[in-house]
Amino acid sequence: MVSVSISGSPRAVALDVIRRVTDEGAYSNLTLRAALDRSSLDPRDRNLVTEIAYGTIRRLLSLDWVLAKHSSRPLERVTPGARALLRLGAYQLLFTRIPSHAAVDETVGLAEGGERGFVNAVLRSLARSGAVWPDGKDDQAVSIRTGLAPWAVRELRRLLGEEAEAAAAALGHRAPLTLRTNSCRTTVDELEGAQIAGGHRPTRGRIHPESLQLQDGADPRSLPGYREGWFAVQDQASSYVVAALDPQPGERVLDACAGPGGKAAHAACRCRPEGLVIGADLSPTRARLVRDQAGRLGVRVAVVIQDGRTPALRGPFDRILVDAPCSGVGSARRRPELLWRARRQNLSTLARLQVAIVTKVAGLLRPGGRLVYSVCTFPRAETDAACDAILRRRPDLRAEVLPGPHGDAERVRLWPHRDGTDAMFVAGFRRR
Repeated sequence: MVSVSISGSPRAVALDVIRRVTDEGAYSNLTLRAALDRSSLDPRDRNLVTEIAYGTIRRLLSLDWVLAKHSSRPLERVTPGARALLRLGAYQLLFTRIPSHAAVDETVGLAEGGERGFVNAVLRSLARSGAVWPDGKDDQAVSIRTGLAPWAVRELRRLLGEEAEAAAAALGHRAPLTLRTNSCRTTVDELEGAQIAGGHRPTRGRIHPESLQLQDGADPRSLPGYREGWFAVQDQASSYVVAALDPQPGERVLDACAGPGGKAAHAACRCRPEGLVIGADLSPTRARLVRDQAGRLGVRVAVVIQDGRTPALRGPFDRILVDAPCSGVGSARRRPELLWRARRQNLSTLARLQVAIVTKVAGLLRPGGRLVYSVCTFPRAETDAACDAILRRRPDLRAEVLPGPHGDAERVRLWPHRDGTDAMFVAGFRRR
């Protein structure tokens, strides 16, 4: 068994994050932030932790494939600590400009006990020979090159054809930090000026023009305007979902799966001054996040803890958003473990949950009201098949055309390689 020396070194912090995500099922974004908050690293070392921790998690399938060719034992029989060290070292060797001797020596230095020699031997073998990636077009080869699970590559191929590998590769790239302007507190021009004055170089969003993108990996809590509630951290695809819902001043709006609260707060700003937005969520923890988000942004969201399949609320609502629980593969740019953590066999269970939530909350929608269904993923079971099932179960709903960035459609898909956003599916319905 390998134990990691207690150290404040960047690689030790990164290794702890990697193990928590790969061995314990933790969320990378939350785990990394907590680890950096506990550390006393300077900004340069914090950036190194972020790069090698996220990069190792993002390239996990690729790393395991190449490590298997250099290990004298199957990776599944390697102790978890040694396996994490091999992955950490291999990422540095294959995907960074860190000198080979530093990558190997610093990584091996974290190992203790009898596994140190094994880790050293495997990494030095890899350093000598490097990696030759498969060049085929089959699902497995694309998976190894991009880090996306083979079943997800297959889904992309069915939806996008020859674009599948480009989409998979884009999902495997780190997303820029996207700031949605809180127009109830400031303007996009003022927010942009504050970021420039703070030494950043923002670019305007193409899908949501009131969004700014930063490529420098800054901690959003340190950015100008954070404490003042000038912005929310929100991908352009999520902002598009609220634009598709199109809440109006004075309307009653339900966000049925509101946590962590970005879309509910966005809708609340658009409904001011007399409108009402209710943010509901099954999880008390996520419900608290909705409340905290709305408070920082200075908008009013009434927070309710409820199961969308058995809603405690009464209608009618003018608009309802169901941003449903899903496999989440479309947001892998910000949570890279989603490239390989989601399982194809779980899609049908998720789809049944999604359809059940929409079926129930649709009864709270007023006649003529709009319901928007969205998921940050792309498999057909959670998108087109789910919408077909919703229309069968709720004959009082009809599909509604939404204004999309590439033309009006009843079902809109956004893609990272085309739109620079998360992979998002959005469908509109109107109650008859």
